[in-house]
Amino acid sequence: MYVLQVVRLEISKEAPLVVVELRKMASNSATSAAAAIIIFLLASHAYIQEVLAAGECGKTPINAAAASLSPCATATQSKTAMVPPACCSKVSALFKISPKCLCAVLLSPLVKQAGINLGIAITIPKRCNIRNRPVGKKCGSYTLP
Repeated sequence: MYVLQVVRLEISKEAPLVVVELRKMASNSATSAAAAIIIFLLASHAYIQEVLAAGECGKTPINAAAASLSPCATATQSKTAMVPPACCSKVSALFKISPKCLCAVLLSPLVKQAGINLGIAITIPKRCNIRNRPVGKKCGSYTLP
């Protein structure tokens, strides 16, 4: 049987590169080897497509867009908390990429894991006085004020 071992995986905007070694194992099962190769190729193709595809935030992965909003952490604690200028700048930049980007970020697993209160976070664009925000747009069960 042959086993695939990923030696190196590099993903960039220009071209994905997967370096794989094929090693012969003691078993002679060609079917198992073929299945392993097919599963690996399908999984790696799906992963590469996800990383390189243009999504709600363009080519910026949702988790990277979410991490860029770290200056907003204190503003998500209370609707009356001051919103730092750095936060407003980041939120405004997300709206310039795509109005859907902020919603995708707010509904992302990373934001949920961080325990962000979406009811408060959705108010940040208004508190930043961002004029090009899509007022009334639904974001999950919330509406952008």
